Amino acid sequence: MNVLSKEKQQIIIGALAEGNSIRSIERMSGIHRDTIMRLGVRVGSACKQILDEKMRGLNCSQIEVDEIWGFIAKKQVHASQTDRRAGFGDCWTFLSIDPVTKLMPSFLVGRRDHYHATAFMEDLAGRLNNRIQLSSDALGAYADAVERAFGAEIDYAQIVKEYSSPSREDQRKYSPARLTAVFKTTIVGDPNPSRVCTSYIERANLTVRTHCKRLARLTLAFSKKLDNFKAAIALHLAYYNFVKTHGSLRCTPAMEAGIEKSAWSVFDLINAS
Repeated sequence: MNVLSKEKQQIIIGALAEGNSIRSIERMSGIHRDTIMRLGVRVGSACKQILDEKMRGLNCSQIEVDEIWGFIAKKQVHASQTDRRAGFGDCWTFLSIDPVTKLMPSFLVGRRDHYHATAFMEDLAGRLNNRIQLSSDALGAYADAVERAFGAEIDYAQIVKEYSSPSREDQRKYSPARLTAVFKTTIVGDPNPSRVCTSYIERANLTVRTHCKRLARLTLAFSKKLDNFKAAIALHLAYYNFVKTHGSLRCTPAMEAGIEKSAWSVFDLINAS
């Protein structure tokens, strides 16, 4: 990895950020997959630090949050107790987006439980300057997590979806059960009903799945290690926020949010790491 030219590093990181798998990059570039993986983990781990430092003091007025499913090494149904203790099985990535600037300011990889929902909300709250309107799905852990992180200084509502099958497992499937009804429920404060929405974060989930190969549906490119998975998510979000021009903004989300004055290049991302 240390002997790779900056040009080759740029090709590798750009390809990873645009949704290519490690082995496909190996075939296209002739660079060994272990070298590609080490570079991706190094830059991705540095991107987590970059995001942590840059996403501070944000003047957002609205935030949408959601969770996206993935797995490490094997799906939960195939993981033994020993596998699960080793960190294998299902994992969830909590994501957030400002629907105005399209900035994705906070993420957390973990279980879909009260502990990780609270950690995610506390991290999000620590990055914001203003009282916000927050929208989420009806995950049971969110109500208490939001109260712990924001107290009463928030306007929070949930989108409650009803399906023809009530099982949450059925709702997670590749082809989920048919949606039968959608309700908006106020949890805290006085949210504007017209702005209670999770459409932007759900669309962002598609972007993440498309551009982060480890989260693609029906793929062989899934992560075998949790740390590598976290690095891949951080790399994608740094690329999304700082490098990629958003189609509806004609600039990067970081520029729209006033964090940066110009778009970064992949070369800038590598140098910052």
